[in-house]
Amino acid sequence: MSPRRAAPVLDVAHLRIERGRSVILDDVSWRVERGQHWAILGPNGCGKTSLLKALTAYMAPTRGTIDLLGRRFGRADWRELRTHVGLVTAAVQHLIPPAEPAIETVISGKYAQLDRWGTITRADRRGAQRLLRTIGAAALAGREWVLLSQGERQRVLVGRALMARPRLLILDEPCAGLDPVAREHFLQFLDRLARRPGAPTLVLVTHHLEEIMPAFSHVLVLKAGRVVAAGPRRRVLTARILGEAFGARARLALRGGRWQARFTPPRRQVF
Repeated sequence: MSPRRAAPVLDVAHLRIERGRSVILDDVSWRVERGQHWAILGPNGCGKTSLLKALTAYMAPTRGTIDLLGRRFGRADWRELRTHVGLVTAAVQHLIPPAEPAIETVISGKYAQLDRWGTITRADRRGAQRLLRTIGAAALAGREWVLLSQGERQRVLVGRALMARPRLLILDEPCAGLDPVAREHFLQFLDRLARRPGAPTLVLVTHHLEEIMPAFSHVLVLKAGRVVAAGPRRRVLTARILGEAFGARARLALRGGRWQARFTPPRRQVF
């Protein structure tokens, strides 16, 4: 008898989300196996944010199924399942108290609470210090949130997400607002994180091809709420597929294991 195959980290089947007369996602199927790291790519309004909200149970699907770690949305306690998903998003930054030290922000991730009050245990403090060292931010432990740069804040938010030891880590456009140097430092950090033994499965949401680091093995491309392509990076990142997704002629180049793209928009018609 062959050994039982492990359940995928994530299995989305025929997902549809409607709100009023608008179809936000239409027949989206996507499977993430253990050991894979994915990037989600697509133009504005393609449904990336709505897909993330569905995965984290903040937006209920109209039809279709979502399985996380072998358990199905609607049949399992999604509040408990959500503790296995780390989410790094700019949407929480304004909720963090300006005077909160970085180490306390990281600790709050274990309890899924912002502006957490209560006694901090020695074990939590040690765990947070260990994580800050892992992400190269040990020197930030006592620094207040308001004094952190945007790049430093992103690292602290990754540490916060990792504090709960998630199996899946979703990064929603984490490079938005970073200057070119800070962005490159952060991307190199993500690449190292993805390669660490025992790292969670990473899902990176981005608009930019050059942010897909070599450690990201697979890509999901969306357009207008539908899947254009999904699969191994080299098969999906083609001029034809990206041109279809973004509605422009694409030229691709691979340099140092990272793709770059130049798009030529179609000429406007003159009537």
